[in-house]
Amino acid sequence: MVNQASRLDGLRALQRWLDEAFRVPGTSIRFGWDPIIGLVPWAGDVLTAILSLAIIVQAHRMRLPRIVQIRMLLNVVIDTCLGIVPVVGDVADAFWKSNSKNMVLLELHAAEVRPATFGDWLFVVGIIAAVIAVASIPLVMMYLLVHAFAANLPSFAR
Repeated sequence: MVNQASRLDGLRALQRWLDEAFRVPGTSIRFGWDPIIGLVPWAGDVLTAILSLAIIVQAHRMRLPRIVQIRMLLNVVIDTCLGIVPVVGDVADAFWKSNSKNMVLLELHAAEVRPATFGDWLFVVGIIAAVIAVASIPLVMMYLLVHAFAANLPSFAR
């Protein structure tokens, strides 16, 4: 049976491979295979998202607080959504390092099971609020269009 320390070592190697394998010469900018694999439209981003799930699965096995697991999942979702945008998304992928963020969260909570921090809750609530706001835009626009159309109908059509 593989112990927890060797699993964490394997996940650190995966994180470095995906987020920090290479350095831009003359700078401190590091990037990994994530943005490179992401150059393959859709399939590359899906593949790197699946690889990123290994860290979240380990967090679940270690019984990290669910809100921390959700935050980790949202980091991967953001990374995947950024990566879907051709070229610009791949550049953004090099800077939004979801695997590095998730390893920090995993290691923070791995030593001892700690309660979720205010920042964990704030991040998740903020993402949910943003999704609700974006999802409500079409509904508000439809309401405004229908209301404007109804206000301009001739009186005999009412």
